[in-house]
Amino acid sequence: QTMGGDANVKIAKTGVKHVHAAAHHYFDIGVYFEANGHGTVLFSDAFHHFLAQADSIARGHVALRRLQLLPALINQAVGDALSDLLLVDAILQLTNRTIQTWDGLYKDLPSRQCKVKVRDRTMIRTNENETKCTAPDGLQEALDLAMKEVDDDGATGSSSSGGGTATSRAFVRPSGTENVVRVYAEASTMEAADALATKAAQLVHDLCDGIAVPPKFPSSKM
Repeated sequence: QTMGGDANVKIAKTGVKHVHAAAHHYFDIGVYFEANGHGTVLFSDAFHHFLAQADSIARGHVALRRLQLLPALINQAVGDALSDLLLVDAILQLTNRTIQTWDGLYKDLPSRQCKVKVRDRTMIRTNENETKCTAPDGLQEALDLAMKEVDDDGATGSSSSGGGTATSRAFVRPSGTENVVRVYAEASTMEAADALATKAAQLVHDLCDGIAVPPKFPSSKM
C-alpha cells in the first residue's frame, strides 16, 4: 500500500478464492498472492478491450506486442511459479534492472504465527478482510494497545529495533476447521514479533475462553 497506494492494493480475506475474486473484481491487471506461494495474474475484459482498440492505431508497435503477449505467459487459472519467474526475468531484462534491485523493492518484517485453543471459535468474528476483530468486545482494542506497546518499546530500545515507528501489526481470526484462533504478529525485530505474538495469544486466551496454556515464545520477555 505504501508503494502502490490504497487504490492499487486491496487486502482480501484469507483463501485463494477470496484473493482471486478481489483481483478479478477491482483491477484490469490483478496480481494476487498468499504467503504460502499461491497466486497468479488476471487480465480483465477491459484490458483485452484496450488491446483491441490499441491494435487498430498502433499495430506492430513493440510496446503493444509485449502487452499482447502478457496473457499468454501467465496461467490465469491456477498460477504457475515458473512462468511467473520467466515473466519477471523478461521484465528485468527489458528495464535493465537486476534481480537484486527487484528483491530490494520489498522487505518482509520478522513475524510469528501461532494458534490458541478455545472452547468455541464462533465467538470470534472479524471484518470482511480479517484485519480487524469485531467480536468479542474489547479484543481489538486490547490488540491495538499491545501493538502500540511493542512500538513504544522499540522507541526506547536500541537503534536497530526500528526507532519507534509504527511497524507492529497483529491479526487474529478463527480457524475454519477446528476450535482454535490463529494469531499473526509482525514487528521490526524478531524479539518484538515474538513479544507481540505472546501478548496477542494471551489476550485471545483471556478474552475468548481459551483452554490449555497459550503459546509463549523464547525471545519474548513476557
